[in-house]
Amino acid sequence: MLVVISPAKRLDWAERPETMTKPDFEEDALRLAKTARNLTLSDLKGLMDLSDDLARLNRDRFKAFTDQPGPEDLRPAAFAFAGDTYQGLEAGSLEAEELDWAQDHLRILSGLYGILRPLDAIQPYRLEMGSRLKTRRGDSLYAYWRDQIAKALNAQGQALGADVLVNCASQEYFGAVPEKALRLRVITPVFMEDKPQGPKIVSFFAKRARGSMARFVIQRRLTDPEGLRDFDLGGYVWQEEMSTPDRPVFVRPAEAQSAA
Repeated sequence: MLVVISPAKRLDWAERPETMTKPDFEEDALRLAKTARNLTLSDLKGLMDLSDDLARLNRDRFKAFTDQPGPEDLRPAAFAFAGDTYQGLEAGSLEAEELDWAQDHLRILSGLYGILRPLDAIQPYRLEMGSRLKTRRGDSLYAYWRDQIAKALNAQGQALGADVLVNCASQEYFGAVPEKALRLRVITPVFMEDKPQGPKIVSFFAKRARGSMARFVIQRRLTDPEGLRDFDLGGYVWQEEMSTPDRPVFVRPAEAQSAA
């Protein structure tokens, strides 16, 4: 199986493992960064709904983006992203063998880099997949990437002999993977919190759970999608009556929520 997750807006540049790999779409990232570099502060604010300070930070990042970055400019993707999903993934605590397995089976979708392996070297950036960045290919990043990401996932699945993709990415990012171009069966886990009014998706917890599911797949070396039902990290329990084969639902009881 392959697993996909979203990137994060927040970055952590503290940890720098020695081993890094080259992103498959590095040239595209350079091209998109050059396009973004020409935007004004006002353009950047509107593009991603940023504050003045964040707009300045990301303008400076795009200006510094280079085809010859130094070691201080690079971090492996799974270690650089620091949002809720990555608190669940906890890449820094994976064993070397687990990280090797993740390098083959885990993919991070990216507005700038298209698709990343955990150890792919990235430069600091923020460019959300839903951004309406105009390029020669169209008026958005969805138009820019077209079916390139789907084709890359198909090729990686074929190389592994995998026919299942576990979608732990957000709708914004998985929207860049056209289903008509994807030859893999897609399974999208759903994570809910048990509430007095009934089970409910809580975004903060769901994001973290998606990272935890990716970690679960990595540590178990899962190849059979039925193994997803055993996911119990964070106190979640598979709900057979709420699930379908391609949409397994996991609910966390109230007592587990209070312990989180």
